[in-house]
Amino acid sequence: MEPLTIGLIGIAALMAVIFFLRVPVGFAMALVGFSGFAMVVNPNAAVSVTATSIWSTFTKYSLTVIPFFILMGNICFHAGVSNRLYRAAYMWIGHIRGGLAMATVAACAGFAAICGSNAATAATMSAVALPEMKKYGYSSKLSTGSVASGATLGVVIPPSVVLIIIGLSTGESIAELFFAALIPGLILTGLFMVSIWGVCKLNPELGPKGPATSWREKFRSLSGSIEMLVLFTLIMTGLYMGWFTPTEAGAAGAFFALLIAIIGRQMTLEKFKAALRDTMSTSCMILVIVTGAVIFGRFLTVTRLPYETATWAAALPIPKVAVLLLMLAIYAIGGAIMDALGLLMITIPIFFPVALQLGYDPLWFAVLITLVTTMGAITPPVGVNTFVVAGMAPDVPLTTVFKGVSYFLIAFALAIALVMALPATATWLPALLH
Repeated sequence: MEPLTIGLIGIAALMAVIFFLRVPVGFAMALVGFSGFAMVVNPNAAVSVTATSIWSTFTKYSLTVIPFFILMGNICFHAGVSNRLYRAAYMWIGHIRGGLAMATVAACAGFAAICGSNAATAATMSAVALPEMKKYGYSSKLSTGSVASGATLGVVIPPSVVLIIIGLSTGESIAELFFAALIPGLILTGLFMVSIWGVCKLNPELGPKGPATSWREKFRSLSGSIEMLVLFTLIMTGLYMGWFTPTEAGAAGAFFALLIAIIGRQMTLEKFKAALRDTMSTSCMILVIVTGAVIFGRFLTVTRLPYETATWAAALPIPKVAVLLLMLAIYAIGGAIMDALGLLMITIPIFFPVALQLGYDPLWFAVLITLVTTMGAITPPVGVNTFVVAGMAPDVPLTTVFKGVSYFLIAFALAIALVMALPATATWLPALLH
């Protein structure tokens, strides 16, 4: 059997193992990669490649950036940064119609700047924002929808675990990916707020006005967001100025997050232990996926499937934008039925060479697929964030949460269209690094 045919069968087998046998993505990729490599080369070579991949992944220095940034986010979470971010946003815009939902999105954006995970942001902000919006008579649709949608900013706004994984998988600079995603992340945040304003304008009962606050209360509340500003500025300035690498930025962020929490008397030994446990659990899950992806990638390499696919796509007698739209459609559908990280690890070895062969900027393409895949986190039938929010609000049916996120899907589509039409939104800031 031809290696290319085995590669195509391998991808079909991977989908079957994930969706029908319900095997975790990391183990599924490792299993299919090992079996496929054994068929194309030989079993002994497959054993050698698998062992080497496992060892090289778990001893790779560059991968330590993942637990460092996750630890920084967990320390901030257990130190109560999310509560203070929400309070600050609430003080400034909570008094306008739909203001509490806008404050939720703003707090999600702020927490995303120190977290990097959409599920963690969804769980955190659900606990903080949902009780407040319920207290002031907000519609369950708007309140849960704003939390689930705002939490997707955890993947787009740097530092993002997904962007880190894309950088490690493709060889692109993680620092440049962070800067490339910053403007699109802010655009998406702004569009979410405009969506809230629009739906509340059409139906004021969805988001009643909150209580007015004095200017003194407004400015006093800003002290609660200082930690986030310090950490975000430290990381992005350090990367821009070349003071440290992305891995060192993660370590510095985790250290200063702990230092700030201790100085502010917001961190106890039990909270620190909980942050470490959460970090180890999440990091191990991600590293298993990365290891499986490495093994699967070795299998695809020997089949020459990525190269042949890129060559075939470039030779198609259709506009290259049509190929791009086809790839984005696959990401949109895939993101709606499986985890974004797993989807990206499976598809990047195939689609990234295609994008490069078509002449697209790699940073722009990385940000674009991140946006499209992240949209899947709030899209039926799976929509990871919607399930997280529904779990945090047991009195709200899942169907209500899905209705709520529908207000924000148009904002997502507009953000994706803007980044497609204006590549400079993703390439301008990285260009400044040079």
